[in-house]
Amino acid sequence: MAPASVSAPLPAVVIPVYNAAPELNRCLQTVRATVPPGTEVLIIDDASPDPAVAAVLRDWSGRGVPGWRFLSNPENLGFVGTANRGMRLCMSMGRGDVVLLNSDTEVTRGWLQGLGRCLAADTAIATATPWSNNGEIVSIPRFCADNPAPADAEAVAAVVGRCGPAVYPELPTAVGFCMAVARRAIERIGLFDETLFGKGYGEENDYSLRAQDAGLRNVLCDDVYVVHLGGRSFGPLGLKPGADSMRRLLSRHPGYLERVQAFIAADPLAGRRRAILVALDRAGIQLR
Repeated sequence: MAPASVSAPLPAVVIPVYNAAPELNRCLQTVRATVPPGTEVLIIDDASPDPAVAAVLRDWSGRGVPGWRFLSNPENLGFVGTANRGMRLCMSMGRGDVVLLNSDTEVTRGWLQGLGRCLAADTAIATATPWSNNGEIVSIPRFCADNPAPADAEAVAAVVGRCGPAVYPELPTAVGFCMAVARRAIERIGLFDETLFGKGYGEENDYSLRAQDAGLRNVLCDDVYVVHLGGRSFGPLGLKPGADSMRRLLSRHPGYLERVQAFIAADPLAGRRRAILVALDRAGIQLR
């Protein structure tokens, strides 16, 4: 079991941006409301063609939030290249851990502290992923499903946070909507593979498996909940999970599908999900 309380410097946050202006604005609102002043937050626009995105970024840049930096790629790099740019910058500035956060997410109170505690709890942890409504193997209430966003994400997150001590169970792979990456992992195995995965899809799975091959772990941060709207950012590029991305992944990790299918069949998170749903019901919170 992970330690109940671990103090650690907060991770830096990297938010790759491509279109989806309303979701981006909401994401930044929730980040601003939930991270301590001065937290390092890098917002990197990946050459979004939507002028509404530029307007949102100008507005936020003009607010002068301490610790926030707004960057733009001169050309579209895709999620992989943009995320790598952010992680390189964090490493060059001597930062510690990094959270890669999709711009179509809504974070909740204590999320960054929770992810920081998780990464600090075990020197073997490479990545941590929180619960979400739309997070594949970390989805709740329905496992491996795109559940609707809750009406009150903060209320759900509060229940998740107090529903038993965090134990940080093992995952076969991180999920990319909100992926905390330990500096120790970056130092040991590097960044996402831009050569193999191009502009996106499969890179976080490859990274997770490379971490496992290096003796590191990918875990669920089981006391944190983050809303993921899903497919709003980077989607218009037509980059969808499919045969090509899976072929690339399996060319390097031929046992990946069997590993994930075994995890889904065993469903080791079922007990934790049930406990959370019971606690939500007692609190009068219904998830659809």
